[in-house]
Amino acid sequence: MHHLLHIVLEVLAFIVGYRYYAYLRGRQGDPIDEVGRTWIIIGAAAGALMGSRLLGALEEPSRLAWDLRAVFLALNNRTIVGGLLGGLAGVELTKALIGVRTSSGDLFTFPLLLGMMIGRVGCLFAGLEDNTYGTPTEAPWGIDLGDGVRRHPTNLYEILVLGLIWSLLVGIERRWSLKPGARFQVFMVLYLAFRLAVERIKPAPAVLGGLSSIQWAALLGLLYYYRVWTRPRSLLARPAPLASSTDTGPAHG
Repeated sequence: MHHLLHIVLEVLAFIVGYRYYAYLRGRQGDPIDEVGRTWIIIGAAAGALMGSRLLGALEEPSRLAWDLRAVFLALNNRTIVGGLLGGLAGVELTKALIGVRTSSGDLFTFPLLLGMMIGRVGCLFAGLEDNTYGTPTEAPWGIDLGDGVRRHPTNLYEILVLGLIWSLLVGIERRWSLKPGARFQVFMVLYLAFRLAVERIKPAPAVLGGLSSIQWAALLGLLYYYRVWTRPRSLLARPAPLASSTDTGPAHG
């Protein structure tokens, strides 16, 4: 029953996320035309699928073996970090192929947050089967997922953090005007930083330097976005220069 509920909530996350994206696109407009946006979505989906499966397979490298069955079972694992980074790679490759230079991630940001929150509810109901549970804890908010052990409710932590990221982005955009693409970049940095930290209270094995595969992927993602956390002011849109009082021609933009 829990496995079925998990699947239902995963499907619901995709449906609700996409409908919210369509609503925002219709309300806010889109600098990318319909054809270009369609190809970008296809690229994002393909990259997310491959990235999610690949990083999921690498969570426990010791389980991989040179036989098709082991590889197939490993590829059944999925991870959001791999999906986000794979989707990012898919989008950038697609944009390069179709010649789109405009930032495309902002419209996806809030729908992604909403879909991820719904999906994590499904992961919580999946319990120990989903491999997203936390390590044992003495904290009063620890939860028993069916094995008699109170564990960190890491899925609830993530839902809370995603909600905080949403609120923070709304607050930032009320106070400052951001460059195109900055919303998505801030979301990625905050989420990857959270995953880098929270994986320490998950049972995933370390693969190198005391870090798990997901932590290494999150760290590489943070390095990719190094300008976001080293030069946050670069995210702000520069105000257009005031026209000279002697300028009688039309404004150019």
